[in-house]
Amino acid sequence: MYTLYGFPKTRSVRVAWALEELGLPYQYKLIDLKLGQHLTDEFKAISPAAKLPALVTPEGTLTESAAIVTFLAERHGMQEFIPEPGSFARAKYEEMMLFLACELEQPIWNLAKHTFVLPKEQRIDQMRSVAVWEFQRVLPVFASMLGEKEFVCGELFTMADVIAGHILAWAKGSKLDIPFDNINAYAKRILGRDAYERAWRNEVAHLPE
Repeated sequence: MYTLYGFPKTRSVRVAWALEELGLPYQYKLIDLKLGQHLTDEFKAISPAAKLPALVTPEGTLTESAAIVTFLAERHGMQEFIPEPGSFARAKYEEMMLFLACELEQPIWNLAKHTFVLPKEQRIDQMRSVAVWEFQRVLPVFASMLGEKEFVCGELFTMADVIAGHILAWAKGSKLDIPFDNINAYAKRILGRDAYERAWRNEVAHLPE
């Protein structure tokens, strides 16, 4: 049994989505960011960076969403949710994962940091416009990499789609413009999956009334 520490509208939904896709049972523990529960010594013992998600496994704890979903796919969904290690398809999967985390996601994260995440005295107003510019600059690259493929790695739905799908949902929630038909069609396809809906509904259900 896995234990997922999370909070709605954060990267923890990626792990919940992966677990739902794989059909794995898991316990969900809410860490209320609004109450500062992520800053407690108890949670820092689980996640030293005080960030979500954190997945507790029988072998230890993992705290980076891309690493977590890759681990879950390798352990439970090899060649269905992730290409075989050592294959060229696996190299393309790793390439896409690194691009998503280092290029496509970073402008959105910077926008969030300088809007509400960082302490007010550390926010830079100009960084918000820079983040929007960076996002628009990287979008054509992603559009080209995606092309007309059904999924980001081709015909196979992989955990890279979980990361890409969440980034695009985050972008839309941040009201960022995505002027590419193939990306919008892809996002609609991916975010319409039942596992994604189950994941975010489960997270929201854990919020106190």
